[in-house]
Amino acid sequence: MLIIPAIDLKDGQCVRLKQGLMEQATVFSDSPSEMARHWVAQGARRLHLVDLNGAFAGKPKNESAIKAILRVVGNDIPVQLGGGIRDLDTIERCLDDGLTYVIIGTAAVKNPGFLHDACTAFPGHIIVGLDARDGKVATDGWSKLTGHDVVDLGKKFEDYGVESIIYTDIGRDGMLSGINIEATVRLAQALTIPVIASGGLSRLEDIKALCEVEGEGVVATIAGRAVYDGSLDFKTAQKMADELGR
Repeated sequence: MLIIPAIDLKDGQCVRLKQGLMEQATVFSDSPSEMARHWVAQGARRLHLVDLNGAFAGKPKNESAIKAILRVVGNDIPVQLGGGIRDLDTIERCLDDGLTYVIIGTAAVKNPGFLHDACTAFPGHIIVGLDARDGKVATDGWSKLTGHDVVDLGKKFEDYGVESIIYTDIGRDGMLSGINIEATVRLAQALTIPVIASGGLSRLEDIKALCEVEGEGVVATIAGRAVYDGSLDFKTAQKMADELGR
């Protein structure tokens, strides 16, 4: 079970939101690249970046901060980015800059043809982010709830050739209320590609519960607010996950 620290970027700073609300941002660092250096030093084996301004603008807005992070990380670990990735040129630029994976969220739901083209053009580099409330997918920075069932969309996108799916329970994100294990497993069981759990990770019990369902296809989890405010120690959590994984 891989624990992936998140670096959420807003106006060049590292922040965390509550339930995706931009006005509910807590600034944790003025230097995202130093934050990246910290997580690598703590033993992180992948980083998860979100361009929050980009998610709302429809195109990347924190490129200088992202490039600074990539310079710090180098080729040591893979880095994935989501937020405002809506066309093939942006994907190509991201991968050329040194990102390993790009995450397509809203655009995958609204424009599945684009997702299909992206998977064809950049095989192995495309992750889909499915954000859902009560099993229904949300788009546009979680502001719009669609009628799409998360499992149905997951199956469709798997057929397109996406590398993996990040599943976020938006009712829990940033709330430290625990991962929605049941919903995450339901999605993973329906797919053969890996599922990454997101939203609500808060304590070591969550890590233990995730490790118990790793065999179902839940291979990683994204750690946000909990590892920033100290309620979950990243190093301890990854060590525990490694031991349970054996």
